[in-house]
Amino acid sequence: MKCCLSTLPITGEDAVKRARSWRDMAGADYVKDVTTQAPFLWRADEPANFNTPYLPVGTTMNAPGIPAKKFRVAAFDYGAKHSIYRKLVRHGFEVQVFPATATADQVREQKPDAVFLSNGPGDPAALPYIHQTVTSLLTEYPMFGICLGHQMLTHALGGRTFKLKFGHRGGNQPVKNLETGKVSITAQNHGFATEAKSIEDRGAKITEINLNDNTVEGLRHTTLPVFSVQYHPEAAPGPNDADPLFVDFYKMVEARKAGKI
Repeated sequence: MKCCLSTLPITGEDAVKRARSWRDMAGADYVKDVTTQAPFLWRADEPANFNTPYLPVGTTMNAPGIPAKKFRVAAFDYGAKHSIYRKLVRHGFEVQVFPATATADQVREQKPDAVFLSNGPGDPAALPYIHQTVTSLLTEYPMFGICLGHQMLTHALGGRTFKLKFGHRGGNQPVKNLETGKVSITAQNHGFATEAKSIEDRGAKITEINLNDNTVEGLRHTTLPVFSVQYHPEAAPGPNDADPLFVDFYKMVEARKAGKI
C-alpha cells in the first residue's frame, strides 16, 4: 500500500499521482534531499532550537546536568532530528553541523574533539560518498552513530546492510546489550539493518541485538573509541532507557582528550 502525506497545498489527484510514482527505497539516496546545504553552529539559545526537558513530578528523569567543560563535536546531518542536537548540548557538547557531502578535510579544519553521525532516510548502501568520509575520519576521532549513522559506520568498516522484510517502527522495541545482559525498551524507525556476518573480523563487535528478530542494534570498535546504535536514544517523546548513551559518548571523548584511550 502506498500513500502521500503532505504539508503542501496539493490536490487529491496530485497526492494520488505522487503516491503511485513512489519507488522502492532500496538504492535510493534521500539524504541529499534533506541534509543542510552549508555548515552551521547549532545555537541552543535560539528560541526555535530550544525546548524544556520533560521532568516527571517526583523523579530526577531528564534533570539537567551539563558537564562544566564543553567539547566540540562535528555532527553530520543526514536528516538529523533536532532533538539529537539538543541532547548533545545538554550533555556537554558544542555542536558544529556539517552537510552529508562535507569532506573529511572540511571537518578537520574545524578541529573537532569528536564526530557524530546522525539518523536519516533511504538506503545506507547507496551512499558511498559518506562511507568514504567516515572511513577517513574513523581512526582520528571518537565517533558515535545513530540509526543511519550506525549503518554508515557498518559500511565504513567494510560491512554490508540489507532491507528488512518488516521494518522496526515505534517506541516499544526491546534491545538486549550482549555485554551487560541489560534489556532496554527503545524507540526505532528504520527499514534496513546491519548484516551481522559482514562485520566479522572488521575490527568491531556486535554489542546489542533486537529481541524480536535478533538483528544487529549496536556496534563497538574493539580498539578505537567508536560505537553506534540502530535505535534512537534521543527519542522525544519516547523511552528514556538509552539516554545514558550520550553520557557514555561524553566520557569517551573526555578520556580520549586526557590520553587514556
